[in-house]
Amino acid sequence: MTDVASLWSYLATTPLIWLTTTILAYLVADRLARQLGNPPWANPVLLSVLLIAPVLWLTQTDYTTYFEGAQFIHFLLGPATVALALPLWDNRDTIRTSIAPIVLALLAGSIVAAGSAILLARAFGLPMEVLLSLAPKSTTAPVALGISEAIGGIPALTAVLVIMTGIIGAVTVTPLMNLLRITDWQARGFAVGVAAHGIGTARAFQVNPVAGAYAGIAMALNALLTSLIVPLLVRWLV
Repeated sequence: MTDVASLWSYLATTPLIWLTTTILAYLVADRLARQLGNPPWANPVLLSVLLIAPVLWLTQTDYTTYFEGAQFIHFLLGPATVALALPLWDNRDTIRTSIAPIVLALLAGSIVAAGSAILLARAFGLPMEVLLSLAPKSTTAPVALGISEAIGGIPALTAVLVIMTGIIGAVTVTPLMNLLRITDWQARGFAVGVAAHGIGTARAFQVNPVAGAYAGIAMALNALLTSLIVPLLVRWLV
């Protein structure tokens, strides 16, 4: 037993162990979701969190140690965000003909997402740092972390809030859209891309390729717009 504990103590200090754990957890979660037929509640990211969290708790591993090992995956978020230019380019003709509704939907979604978070945080009396960390929750992680740091938030807390927002959006989007009887895949995809960034976009691609493409467009545009409006909203509403 002592040898096992010593071996784990050694492995836990190497970055590879947590990178490997993260990748394996996601592969297991994705396989499980596929076997279940990809229902909304079986989101691979959510399942991965549920798999990794007990391991971190049992091994008494803090977030800083875990992140040192898994930060390569975090680094890949940057190139992935840049790659969002591809759906924008591929659908440029459609965007050009629908520019007015796209801009109006983007403005409404971005302002409501950030503004409602700020106002609700104020209403519940949350500390200023938490409020500032919450404001960029609906945009993709690399952009949200940059915004949070720039306006005085806590980037680590913002990262958690971004993931929670994406998971909630991915789990609820399909039942909600069906309940509201919204059948247009472009509208469905654009809505989830604005509200639930990358995790929601991944879910949209599982449901319909057109919805996924428009979710990617919305996520890219929302990242740009959120970086511009959040500092203004914080100044006006705080």
